[in-house]
Amino acid sequence: MWEGVHILDALKKNRSKIQPDTIHADTQGQSEPIFGLCRVVGIRLMPRMRGLSDAAFYRPDKTIRYEHIDALFKEEIDWHLIATHAHDMIQVALSIQAGRVMPSMLLRKLSSYNRKSLLYRAFRELGRVERTLFLLRYISNTEVRRVIRAETTKIEAYNDFLDWVCFGGPVVKSGDPVEQEKQLKYASLVANAVMLSNVADLTEVLTDMAKDGHPVTPELVACTSPYMREQIRRFGKFALDMADLPNPLNPQPLPFETAL
Repeated sequence: MWEGVHILDALKKNRSKIQPDTIHADTQGQSEPIFGLCRVVGIRLMPRMRGLSDAAFYRPDKTIRYEHIDALFKEEIDWHLIATHAHDMIQVALSIQAGRVMPSMLLRKLSSYNRKSLLYRAFRELGRVERTLFLLRYISNTEVRRVIRAETTKIEAYNDFLDWVCFGGPVVKSGDPVEQEKQLKYASLVANAVMLSNVADLTEVLTDMAKDGHPVTPELVACTSPYMREQIRRFGKFALDMADLPNPLNPQPLPFETAL
């Protein structure tokens, strides 16, 4: 399952007012049990898939045939298995939402030790349903592929920016899990601080452009990025002055925002 085992942990640890219901990943971020678990916890998994020629599609029933895409389907779904263990899967979802168990812990146990267990097979079977539906949308809907491509590109751009911020090398030098987590969190904190500074600078520039009469459109704003790095003195000397407070981050809305 690669990093897909941990893909839901970040959402379960999220305590902010913004609660996402969709998660994007590469091929390594998905599998049949992960699709099944995402379904029961109410998360829509939309990974960028490669190797679609090897992907498995499942029929709802062995008697059903399709006119143009029948060759894609190999096996059928065991609905009786899903119905039999639906209560157990819901209990697992409630335990995750209550914080009693992390999704990664559950997925590791299901995938590594209990591949023959009925609960694992039930999650896998439900995941086959969800992944088949996703794959059908993925190959038939251009907009779905466009959105997935755009979102995963954002993730890759952030990871590239994070690597640039960690110019000393992204090497975790300690085997202590606490120290490893601290290193990752500190790197993300610095990257987020630089991104916030970039957004504040861009907002000020766009506001001044609007005041000067230059057209500021959503298309223009969409061309900007918080990952700018050309103006950052990565190896420079920075003086921290706690008395020098920045201006409040509450600029006037841009013209097109006012119209909206």
